[in-house]
Amino acid sequence: MDYNIIIQKYYKDNPELLSILLKHSEAVARKALAVADAHPELPLDRQFLLEAAMVHDIGIIKTNAPDIKCFGSEPYIRHGVLGAEMMRAEGFTRHARVCERHTGAGLSLKEIEEQGLPLPHVDLLPETLEEKVICYADKFFSKTKLEREKTLEQAERSVAKHGDEGLRRFKEMERLFE
Repeated sequence: MDYNIIIQKYYKDNPELLSILLKHSEAVARKALAVADAHPELPLDRQFLLEAAMVHDIGIIKTNAPDIKCFGSEPYIRHGVLGAEMMRAEGFTRHARVCERHTGAGLSLKEIEEQGLPLPHVDLLPETLEEKVICYADKFFSKTKLEREKTLEQAERSVAKHGDEGLRRFKEMERLFE
């Protein structure tokens, strides 16, 4: 998969957002690959980790988040499912699963319904090791402070803002990957 071609296809008219997406995604990819390097006992697909990390946020182009140069019409919370649609249209269903399952520490059907989130009424939880690694790595980087990696405690606090269930899942990922 040539993720650069796919990203350029969707972002050619928004170079500012392209720059934000690439910096964020490269940081997530580095962290995901560092997890793989630190855990040779885990059967992780390094090439897939790189590709999926680079496209995990591709759907932000369709959202409305002006602070990070997103001028679409959809709520930002939908960027994962929108990215999944884009990746499926490109023929990359495995990458699509990463897109739709990385938001927060994944989102359960219960969380989606209780919070009234504008998402499909299904579990959007990371299941494979690669999905979990990218979900985990993503929590250490924001799109507003691109040059900074959060500490583990800062990542936990960020996840905790969205509920105990997500924090519990994130801590399970910590146990696997730290």
